[in-house]
Order: sequence, then C-alpha cells, then structure tokens
Amino acid sequence: MDHRAEIKEFLSSRRARLTPEQAGLPAYGGNRRVKGLRREEVALLAGVSVDYYVRMERGNLAGASESVLEALARALQLDEAERDHLFTLARDSASRPVRQRSASQGLRPALQQVLDTIADAPAWIRNSRLDIVAANQLSRALYAAMFAEPRRPPNTARFTFLDPASQEFFVDWERAADDIAAVLRLEAGKNPHDKALSDLIGELSTRSETFRTHWADHNVRFHRSGRKRLRHPVVGDLEIDFEAMEFPSDPGLTMVVYTAPAGSPTADAFRLLASWAATQPTVAQDNG
Repeated sequence: MDHRAEIKEFLSSRRARLTPEQAGLPAYGGNRRVKGLRREEVALLAGVSVDYYVRMERGNLAGASESVLEALARALQLDEAERDHLFTLARDSASRPVRQRSASQGLRPALQQVLDTIADAPAWIRNSRLDIVAANQLSRALYAAMFAEPRRPPNTARFTFLDPASQEFFVDWERAADDIAAVLRLEAGKNPHDKALSDLIGELSTRSETFRTHWADHNVRFHRSGRKRLRHPVVGDLEIDFEAMEFPSDPGLTMVVYTAPAGSPTADAFRLLASWAATQPTVAQDNG
C-alpha cells in the first residue's frame, strides 16, 4: 500500500462526505465545484492553516502533533475506527516503517481447548487477514459452505467476495462485503508490510469488481460486535449476535463467538444445527 497515497485518499474521501451544513458552516449559494467540504473549510474547522492542511492531505502527516490530529479527527467527524486509522498513518509517517511479523498460522493448544469447551455456540479463531485458524464443530456447521472450499485455511474475505454461495448465505450481503473491505483496509494501515495480507488484497482486487469498488471507498471499521442475518441451507434464516475478543498473549488472533437469545428461533436452530453437524463427517472433523 502506497503510504502517501493512502493518506491522501483517506483524508479527501472523509472530506468529500461532509457537507457544510453537517459541519456547522454557512451554506453559501451558488454551485460548489467540490463534493463535500473545501480544503480551506477543513483547515478552518481544525484550526490550522490552509497550507498546513493541504500538505497533510497530500500525504505528509510527519510532524503532526496529537492535538492537531485530534482537531482534524473532530473536523472530519471521524468515528473511532477512522480516528485509529488516522493516528496509525501519522505514526508510520513519523518513523521509518518497520516490517511487521505476519499473523501466525499456528495456534497454541490452550486456545483450541477454549474453542472445544464452547459446545452450544459457534466459535472460531481468526487472524488479522481473516483466515480461520481454528473452529469448533458448530461454527464449521454454520459456515459449512465456506469450510467446504478446498483451500486452506478458510478465509472469510475470499468466501464473501469470490464464492457465489456467500450471496445466498448473507442476507445483507452488501453490508457484509463492505464490512470485510473496511476491516482489511484498517488492517492494511496497521501492517502495510504484511506480504500475505497484500497478496490477499491483490487477489481480491484482481478477481472481484465488487471488492475493488468497496476498497476504493477507503472506509475503515472495527468489527467487534454486532448482529448478522444468515440463511443456512439446512436450518433456514438465522439472526445471530457476535462478539469478537482479542488475545493479548497472541497478537493478531481474535476469537469470534456467535450467540442467540435463549428461547429465540435462532437458539432453537442452533440445537438443530448441532444435531445435523453430528451426522456430517465433513463437519464433525476439523477441516482447518
């Protein structure tokens, strides 16, 4: 990822989405030649000179203080993930880039034991590239279409953008696609020298026009909790909650657990799914 280009595109895209009214500025009459705010309007809101803001938007965040970055985040109305991305880009601008260690494919036995103790809810562990490095039986049953793919390890980004089955599986497929691209964009900012991540992004860009469209939006997003609507071929429609938990002792690894309220149709469907999974050899064994 071209660092200066990433800064330029990220800042200009955040500026383009804000109108003067949204920013609390007077809306002058006449046709505006730019989409969203002008550079001088962002500079005014951030309390910096126009020249300084132009320099930042051209890709130079070196030397920008924390207070300036905070002011810029407020001016552009960045959310938590976008603010994190801005500070990451600034930090990398201020120092010589360090080649980061790729997310490990390995897994400590204790983490697999944690997964194996979760019997009533789908759960898996993924790395920062969205490779599934370990999964319990119920998650393999829930995402049976993805685990059926021969390529290992399974990867939720490849499944979402490259497997037509994902469009039947995710009820809100466009939202799922946007989330995946935004999570990868955030990760690429943190680990710009992760070759495996760069290769994945290159593969998706080459093979999926939809991915290229979402990637060009420069959105970044945390994916820590929320709700998904899925359509499983065996148990039907599901509305599930998910929580993502990072392991401080294993940087880059995150456990995701899917749950449903007790007594809900989805909770009943999970029990049915568990019974079905027990009869399927390709699900009952670890395909990872």
